Amino acid sequence: MARDVQFTFDCADPATLAAFWAEALGYQVQGPPEGFDSWEQALTAFGVPVERHNDASAVVDPEGAGPRLFFQRVPEPKRGKNRVHLDVRAAPGLTGDARMAALEAAADRLVARGAIRVGRHEPAPPLDAGHLVLADPEGNEFCLD
Repeated sequence: MARDVQFTFDCADPATLAAFWAEALGYQVQGPPEGFDSWEQALTAFGVPVERHNDASAVVDPEGAGPRLFFQRVPEPKRGKNRVHLDVRAAPGLTGDARMAALEAAADRLVARGAIRVGRHEPAPPLDAGHLVLADPEGNEFCLD
């Protein structure tokens, strides 16, 4: 039996990272609990101090198919390369120059939102169609492929 899965990111600024990944994946920031118009309203009602309102955030697939991404504030900074990373399928069905152009366009959009370019891997048929490596605003590496 398959299980639901959630990916959790430790970070310094959950709201900013959630907004970035919502844009990168075509997701949306998860809305507040039923009965509340905003997370600020809900957290205040739950007695969460204002300075803790950005302790966590999440993004969800609006179609309900993809996994939830959860972002939690931690005190320590990122140290070293990720051992697990996300591959964002930004050029499905494309090959060669068209594929790399689509990846570059997606990278430009994400760099404008705070991503950092890390590397470009040219197509090397038959096994590698080419991909780009980027890092999100807090340095978490991911691939556009």
